[in-house]
Amino acid sequence: MVVDPTDLRVMVYAPALVRGDARPLTIIHGMERALPGLRLGWTTSGKEDLIALPHRDEWVAASRTDGGFPFLCNDDDDHLVTLAGSENPNGLAAGSPPHFEVRATLLLDAAGIAAAGGVLEAVAEGARAFWGHATPFNAGVEIAQQTAPTLAGPPSPSRGLPALKLPVRIRSPEIPHRLGWLNYWSTAAAQAIGFPDPARDAELLTRARRTASGGWVVQLTDAPLDLDNPAHLDALLRAYERFPEIGGRSAP
Repeated sequence: MVVDPTDLRVMVYAPALVRGDARPLTIIHGMERALPGLRLGWTTSGKEDLIALPHRDEWVAASRTDGGFPFLCNDDDDHLVTLAGSENPNGLAAGSPPHFEVRATLLLDAAGIAAAGGVLEAVAEGARAFWGHATPFNAGVEIAQQTAPTLAGPPSPSRGLPALKLPVRIRSPEIPHRLGWLNYWSTAAAQAIGFPDPARDAELLTRARRTASGGWVVQLTDAPLDLDNPAHLDALLRAYERFPEIGGRSAP
């Protein structure tokens, strides 16, 4: 099953699952509530054949995969939505333990754009995430290159974006590694980066909302982030300048 490169990618980073953890089902149910009409009632075989899951919740509870939960999707190739979670053996910061990553995709159409903030919030709150983001695929590739190592050595980001530090050089798991179009910051993450400052964050606060847990969903631009748009690139650069903790850039 091929994911269109114009999809919106949702990623959240949370503490690792423990035995009997209810977070996978909380995430699934929350995402279905956030995207009207969504039913994540299918998975795929090794040959990518679609397999219906009539008892989805029981199957998920019994099928802990890679320290997370198995791939799920809807039955609509024209509006494909996917969700999966796994444990990453690497820490989010220097000396930190393995963590739980949740990945979702949805179509970047009018319905997907309208639901994106709610989907990010539902997935992140359900995972009890430290931080996360929702970003169009093309912008996300360039943002990821701010950290990705190159054959020549350290990253060389395009468009004047700052180079970001690897997780082993970040001081705590609450500090986001990067920015996205929509950003989820837990209460601890917001405190770690100094958000909100009513004077300095007045513009961002017009596109931000508080979550039930006390975290934040912060939107950088009104329309989905497009780095070919000079105004969008400027908004991203200004946000990096405002929050030097992001990506570990304020550490010596």
